[in-house]
Amino acid sequence: MNTRSSVEKRYADAAKQSEAALCCPVDYDPQYLKVIPEEVIEKDYGCGDPSKWLKEGETVLDLGSGTGKICFIASQVVGASGKVIGVDMTDDMLEVATRNAPIVAERVGFENVEFRKGRIQDLALDLDLLGEALRKQPVADANDFLKLDEIAEELRIKQPLVADDSIDVVVSNCVLNLVEPEQKPKLFQEIFRVLKRGGRAVISDIVSDEAVPESMRADSHLWSGCISGALSEEAFLQAFETAGFYGIELVKFETEPWQTVEGIEFRSVTVQAFKGKQGQCFERNQAVVYKGPYKSVLDDDGHRYDRGVRTAVCDKTFQLLQSGPYAGQFAALEPLEEVAIGAAVPYNCAKNSRRHPKETKGQDYDATTEARNCIDGVECC
Repeated sequence: MNTRSSVEKRYADAAKQSEAALCCPVDYDPQYLKVIPEEVIEKDYGCGDPSKWLKEGETVLDLGSGTGKICFIASQVVGASGKVIGVDMTDDMLEVATRNAPIVAERVGFENVEFRKGRIQDLALDLDLLGEALRKQPVADANDFLKLDEIAEELRIKQPLVADDSIDVVVSNCVLNLVEPEQKPKLFQEIFRVLKRGGRAVISDIVSDEAVPESMRADSHLWSGCISGALSEEAFLQAFETAGFYGIELVKFETEPWQTVEGIEFRSVTVQAFKGKQGQCFERNQAVVYKGPYKSVLDDDGHRYDRGVRTAVCDKTFQLLQSGPYAGQFAALEPLEEVAIGAAVPYNCAKNSRRHPKETKGQDYDATTEARNCIDGVECC
């Protein structure tokens, strides 16, 4: 049995009867579990709780949503003003999720969850729509097969399962490791594609402390059990960086392994990563000061910030360093005379340079001012 078939069969069986070996213990907030039917809780599998990093009003996409537990938790976190979309490829899992969705909606007092059939490494292709096309035009020969490819591509473009730049947060709970190695780069690209600029991914998954050998990767049972498809700790973070994410952070790292196989440790981690560092760089005479505690740090574009040093940055980086994962770590210094974005010239972000105070104040600045209250209403001196 190949990897994909093994995963599909094992998870279809797990939707009918609970299988403890498919997940590791997770402490979910009990207040959110009260409204979720026991059937969903018993037959949903994971290794973390990405819902802890969600906010009210957000649109959330859950990859490999299974019977819907994380979706139903997320529904309560984002509230009536938010929206939750679950994507899964297993019919048995989707049946449990969709059947229980109205029950949860009635208990919480609003309906903001929907489930869609698709593969998480191909979030543009709606498998229900593809199924309709197959029923109308069954595949009988090679020409039909080639035609089906054309139909699938047209669906991706005209009726995507998940549209570009439409999601605030993509979450996933122990599913990315189930995707075939050759499909993993596309998977991370798809996560990036569907996120809005400024959006983020919060992914809980199993990683290994060493690279998994081919002999273990060939074991379909280990693969479907979230073991042999795991990326190494470093490779997992690198996959986010390669896809274009920034501010990549291990918000949870289990020091104790979930399982050890042939001396390789497998543990649960949760990673948060942001989209939004793409775009042109413009010079607007802005500077930032890294506050510490480290002597110096590097961002995901290789910019170095020394503690206490006024560092020249482009407008894009200036905005990024005041939000998301960097909020509160930098003091932001605007120029005394604003440089309009329309008048700004391109900035070479490849250089790392200090920003002399005269650049922000102006070369001819020579004002003398009165002392001001600067610390919670108390005179500075």
